[in-house]
Amino acid sequence: MSRIRLLSEQLANQIAAGEVVERPASVVKELVENSLDAGATRIDIQVEGGGSRLLRVADDGAGMDGDDVLLSLERHATSKLRDESQLAAIGTLGFRGEAIPSIASVSWLRILSRPRGQDLGTRADIRYGGLQAVHQDGCGHGTVMEVRHLFGNMPARRKFLKSVRTELAHIEEVVKNLALAHPATGFRLTMDGRETFAWPPGGDLEGRVRQVFRARGPLLPLTGSGSADSEGMVVAGFLLLPESSPATSGRLRLLVNGRPVQDGMLRHAVTEGMQGFLMKGYQPAGALLLTVPPEQVDVNVHPAKREIRFRRGEVVHRFVAAAVARAMAAYQQELRAGLFTPGAPAASSDPATISAPAPRPGGLAEPEPAFRPEPVRLPVAPLTTAEPGVRPPAAPVSVSGPPVAPAFAPDERGSSAALEPLPAPADPAEDFTGLTLIGQLFALYLLCEKDGQFIVIDQHAAHERLLYNQLRRGYLEARVPQQTLLFPATVELSPARAETMEARGDEVAALGVRAEHFGDSTWAVTALPAAVSHEDPGALLGEILDGLRGPVRTEADRPVPRAVDDLLASMACKAAIKAGNRLQPAEMLRLLAAMQADPVFSHCPHGRPVLRVFPAREVEKWFHRHGG
Repeated sequence: MSRIRLLSEQLANQIAAGEVVERPASVVKELVENSLDAGATRIDIQVEGGGSRLLRVADDGAGMDGDDVLLSLERHATSKLRDESQLAAIGTLGFRGEAIPSIASVSWLRILSRPRGQDLGTRADIRYGGLQAVHQDGCGHGTVMEVRHLFGNMPARRKFLKSVRTELAHIEEVVKNLALAHPATGFRLTMDGRETFAWPPGGDLEGRVRQVFRARGPLLPLTGSGSADSEGMVVAGFLLLPESSPATSGRLRLLVNGRPVQDGMLRHAVTEGMQGFLMKGYQPAGALLLTVPPEQVDVNVHPAKREIRFRRGEVVHRFVAAAVARAMAAYQQELRAGLFTPGAPAASSDPATISAPAPRPGGLAEPEPAFRPEPVRLPVAPLTTAEPGVRPPAAPVSVSGPPVAPAFAPDERGSSAALEPLPAPADPAEDFTGLTLIGQLFALYLLCEKDGQFIVIDQHAAHERLLYNQLRRGYLEARVPQQTLLFPATVELSPARAETMEARGDEVAALGVRAEHFGDSTWAVTALPAAVSHEDPGALLGEILDGLRGPVRTEADRPVPRAVDDLLASMACKAAIKAGNRLQPAEMLRLLAAMQADPVFSHCPHGRPVLRVFPAREVEKWFHRHGG
């Protein structure tokens, strides 16, 4: 007698339900996706008891007639897939025909549906997979799915559900993700009789992102279409500013061809595009909508369709990372133009302190800078400090002319790195027009005023970013400016460091450090990068060797290897002016001039913001002036 037997249809559906219906949020996802596939413009979701008591999804989509209602209860019955050729290019959210029979097998399900053009609709009642009744009904156009007593016939599964609060949070996340993917569709979510949100139809993506993330400040728009190697790809979306990003990864929502997905490669691409702007441990946040040709992505990987597989993952990664990098560059240009252009409001990097700017078609434009300075070899050299006890001027200093180079002070080793003054623009009247330097606070912050806005600049973070930019450009161009030491510094290396020096000497030289073997484990350092020439040669060489000790991987999406980039950032941080350094007015002006001349200045290479902008109305609130 054979030991192999066919499972009953009811048991097979329950097993399928275990893969498709993991929790109440899974039911909401499947039903809302069906509504979207049906062309709904409005979707109403009602939840009671964390979803185990009631889940109701109503839409105004195409609807089903009586025959289709009954067929939808059969396994592998679907209107979205005709033959196997379509499986390689799926263009709908659903396609397997498993969701409705799986849900029906573990709940009490009621279907009310009426297609347009028919006077009456169809009502069907199913209890744990068994059809109880089906008859005509005078329902409205569209489809209503009511799910009650979820997992009522599976007490073990019901016991594994989390608290009501947790299940409601999962449902809310599902609806928000689908709402982001379809901003023109109206969504209304009600939980236990209380309206969680109601977003009308006909909206745009930026508005929907602001609704979902409750964002008031500026956003980073993502735009772009495919090039020769990424033809057919289109990216859209909006990211929160780096300083608004959380320490968790849950606030970056990824949507591919209108489908919410979980994909580590896409998440990594967004992080790479924001490299140098995110603080360590923090993750990007926002919504990224990627459109790719259906044949280039496999959505039939996971029963819940959360995971996907790209056929050319490296191309997708490069395409997304480039789009994010362009968004960051556009933001830098807008911030620079707002800060240093006459009459332009300074764009704030703190969404909590400003109201949202007026939206513009197509997202953030790429404005032309106020002027184009001549390229300088050393945009910023190490700044000198004021004498102890010397304070910045009490009266504001109008920054209206070409910056003045600070005085030169040789370091203790006698190096003679000259401070090159920045060239003045063709029209000096445009240089810093509207930006007034007030002074220095706590020997750490530069205070400025512009067109009714209060601007606070972190002097260390600003100088660190400028030095890092200088070092990075030199590394990429294979000509890091060097400062020859007046007297070579001899450095004793440990066996491990000496071994690294022997093996990686060319890479050390590429970073701007010139060293010669002086016998045994001793090396003579004869030159340092000009930007950090005042640093201790032994400590700097040791840090570089420690950073190069492991393998330095060359990555196609990274022109500068991560290990080298970390070294450049560390070198810039050590060389930058520190907290507690009192600056002369000329030095403050020189720092502002360098910020104006450099295309990137908003964040230090470790991701800390360089500046904050406070509108006058915000300052007035501090003192309860209320604008008067």
